[in-house]
Amino acid sequence: MPQPAAGPTAVEVVDLVKRYGATTAVDGVSLTVPTGSVTAILGPNGAGNTTTVEAAEGYRRPDSGRVRVLGLDPVADARTLRPKVGVMLQEGGIYPTSRTMEALRYHASLYAHPLDPRVLVELLGLGSVLGTPYRRLSGGQQQRLSLALALVGRPELVFLDEPTAGMDPQARLATWAVVEQLRDDGVTVVLTTHLMDEAERLADQVVVVDRGRVVAAGTPAELTSAGAENTVTFHARAHLELAELRRALDPVTVIEEVSPGSYRLRGTVDPQLLATVTAWCAAHDVMPQGLTVDRRSLEDVFLELTGRQIR
Repeated sequence: MPQPAAGPTAVEVVDLVKRYGATTAVDGVSLTVPTGSVTAILGPNGAGNTTTVEAAEGYRRPDSGRVRVLGLDPVADARTLRPKVGVMLQEGGIYPTSRTMEALRYHASLYAHPLDPRVLVELLGLGSVLGTPYRRLSGGQQQRLSLALALVGRPELVFLDEPTAGMDPQARLATWAVVEQLRDDGVTVVLTTHLMDEAERLADQVVVVDRGRVVAAGTPAELTSAGAENTVTFHARAHLELAELRRALDPVTVIEEVSPGSYRLRGTVDPQLLATVTAWCAAHDVMPQGLTVDRRSLEDVFLELTGRQIR
């Protein structure tokens, strides 16, 4: 499999600005992608995340700022970078009449030390469509072929644009497994996706871009825990006497009966709190049904940062 890039940083973007006429699509974005990590760059439509990635891929020339990929300028050093970088586009880039194996073998021929196309066919479940033209593949099959083409050259760094769009659940899980294996092999992955569960599952770090600027960055755990109270909910018989349970809990924990028989605790949820609640229930012959620990999801954070209106 591919070897990792040298150095701790695979992608560095500093004060990137990109304008289209009077519109500033990217307005001073800065971010770094550590070597061997999976970084998800998220944003609403038109937020500037796609333009930022395209600048790193060498498809957009910055108006100002600095972009370095594997230590090189992706525009000026494109010829040197191309053999080291794989790009999976969401759509396009493949001749419509190209057959699956034909496309794989052709792309493999462009590299000095490619992966065996048969390995990718097996890995991505393309064996049943080897002779099928690209235009006749389903959306999910086209995505899997695009991923295979991005990987066939053994890249050190791979850009994945909406990699599981159009895939069924089985193909989606298989693609996630491929991304995780790439990271285990030391390959750097930059991922753009609108699927928050995908980013939360795969990413070592998440960068949220909105209106051309970075509005948040961190690990999924850091973003979902920052400023959030964890919540425990359960159902039991109505109108429980909660005074003794309140005394047993941390003073900052709030417990309330939000509707008859429906209880909610808000505060710092840890194993000790759960043990206290279940022990109190056992001592008072209470069966806590549907006891659930609720935490903010990455989607909750994303909507808080970027708003809920359709753009």
